[in-house]
Amino acid sequence: HKVFSKLKYKQNRRFFKSLTKVKSSFLDSSIHSLHDKVFEDTNCLACANCCKTTSPVFTDKDIVRVAKYLRLKPSQFFDKYLKIDEDKDYILKSLPCMFLLEDNSCSIYKVRPKACREFPHTNRRKQVQLLKLTEKNVEVCPAVFEIIEKLKKELVK
Repeated sequence: HKVFSKLKYKQNRRFFKSLTKVKSSFLDSSIHSLHDKVFEDTNCLACANCCKTTSPVFTDKDIVRVAKYLRLKPSQFFDKYLKIDEDKDYILKSLPCMFLLEDNSCSIYKVRPKACREFPHTNRRKQVQLLKLTEKNVEVCPAVFEIIEKLKKELVK
């Protein structure tokens, strides 16, 4: 998947640029439909590349919720697991995610950050506002790669 996404990088750049001209409601319904189809046959636990290669952004609410679950004060949780990135977001200090278990399941799944719950964001509304994120996620998530490849075929019909 990673090799294919690299090979299609230039093609995808042009494709994502063209998507900004597509009517928002049409883009949402197209991507949501493909999301549903692709995720019927996707086992995220077989991959977990998102947890291995990228950090979610932790909101203040996420920090409080996860810290409570781990029986830590929010400041202790931050000191142990998080750092502030160049965008002033709270992210993990290191990758892969330290909450990822050997079987690719998540040890804090019940209280995982909002960004993890929503990943890969292809079922959210206003996809046109998420195109940059989706373009990045093509390289992270094989399911997103597949959704975009199917979308290309659908729109070129």
